[in-house]
Amino acid sequence: MIPKVRSFILSGIDASICEIETDLDDTQLQKETVVGLPDAAVRESLERVRSAMGNSGYPMPRGRTLINLAPAAVRKEGPAYDLPIAVGVLIAQGVIQQRVPVGVGGGESWKGGAGESSEELFGLDPRSVLIAGELALDGRVRSIRGVIAMVSLAKSMGLDAVIVPDANASEAAVVDGVRVFGVSSLAQVVGLFNGGLALEPTPPLDVGAMLQRSSATVDFGEIKGQESVKRALIIAAAGQHNIVMIGPAGTGKTMMAKALPGILPPLSPEEAVEVTRIYSSSGLLDSEAGLITSRPVRMPHHTASSPAIVGGGIVPRAGEISLAHHGVLFLDELPEFSKNVLETMRQPLEDRIVTIARAHGTVQFPASFMLVAAMNPTPRGDVAPGEAGQREMDRYLSKISGPLMDRIDLHVEAPGVPWSELSKKATGSTTEMMRKLVLDARSMMHDRQGTTVNSQLRGTQLDEMMQLSEPARILLEQAMTQLGLSARGYDKVRRVSRTIADISGSVDVKPEHIGEAVQYRLLDRRV
Repeated sequence: MIPKVRSFILSGIDASICEIETDLDDTQLQKETVVGLPDAAVRESLERVRSAMGNSGYPMPRGRTLINLAPAAVRKEGPAYDLPIAVGVLIAQGVIQQRVPVGVGGGESWKGGAGESSEELFGLDPRSVLIAGELALDGRVRSIRGVIAMVSLAKSMGLDAVIVPDANASEAAVVDGVRVFGVSSLAQVVGLFNGGLALEPTPPLDVGAMLQRSSATVDFGEIKGQESVKRALIIAAAGQHNIVMIGPAGTGKTMMAKALPGILPPLSPEEAVEVTRIYSSSGLLDSEAGLITSRPVRMPHHTASSPAIVGGGIVPRAGEISLAHHGVLFLDELPEFSKNVLETMRQPLEDRIVTIARAHGTVQFPASFMLVAAMNPTPRGDVAPGEAGQREMDRYLSKISGPLMDRIDLHVEAPGVPWSELSKKATGSTTEMMRKLVLDARSMMHDRQGTTVNSQLRGTQLDEMMQLSEPARILLEQAMTQLGLSARGYDKVRRVSRTIADISGSVDVKPEHIGEAVQYRLLDRRV
């Protein structure tokens, strides 16, 4: 009877089942082989398994050892298969006792005394759990990535438990309904299966109680002037709208972007688990925390490549736009980013997912993020007077394509702050004041349309939420004609005006809401 142990295959942020079969033949020469499209890290696992087993008191068997990773047509990557391979070899040697079902009355039971459960007699059943972990040479179990995806897979399959590295136990406990056994050594795993170790599962995490609002390094109350930009940021945070701030160097654009997380609403439990899943699959999760508890804020440098921003690589990994899922992606000095990088963001900005196609398959990553960009009007930082300065600004702005700018909801100017304002004590809007407006608007949205924020309203749903009075309709028609707005720009204005109405506590979208939304189309191209 060939031992079979189950682990998982990580593809993007999703997991599929991997069955590990072990065949021993002591009549042949000593040789260990792994088949089933393993990568270099999986092929090298045999050397780690050999040393880990030997240093834990379990020598490798003599003869030929064949390890098959099924399904054989799917590529296997990473060191997560070390532990299940070792378990399969130990079962084949008889070190771990594999239970054999005995038919009783047409059914199935386990050998044992009266009143004793199979788990009390034998420990965990290797066939009812998923196993994953990297082995150190001394038998310790090291952390791996993608554990949340693995536990979610086990839950969907109706499996009873998972065995994961102890460092990943908190992360795995985020998923309710599956017992999580965190192990620190190969010997512990043997004890779990043979019944010699009474290890309690990791208690499930209370996700809701762990969530907290995003923290910021700057309070908006420290920023002098720029009240019009603060107003635009309130609108952007309330409706999850994309925004670009344009103004001379040193006017506080970057400072306001750093203050923005302080006014964002907290993550919901579902959003927190989804964000954590992305970070787990990318190997970026803090194993001690086990959960991403506040909205992510990513600030890549303008030298970043397309795979770094959008995602990619030979083995597709999440890029910055996916790591900013349910959070903020801040691009400082937007025109300095490569044009190719900026153009690859056009589809994710609209569809809120990114699809990466490679020879081995296609992977999708979620990318529902809020884009916040800042830029100077010219490379020198300000605009020179006269036509020469205007031409220089036009050349610099032309580095950003019209279709990309069309996907940004709010274009707001951040003018220079005069000396009279800088010399006074800051008296403008504070983070606390702005956060209240954002949370009140989000509450109004939730009561009206559930979890869908205004920036995600589409089609008939947007039409239903935008019942306009005749004056408001006429004003929107004039804006379409005079600014030459595209159909996408038309919908952007409607969504932003809906958010402005929510901030003011208005059920209806009024002409003044439309007028303010139109003012934020500063960079729209004319017909």
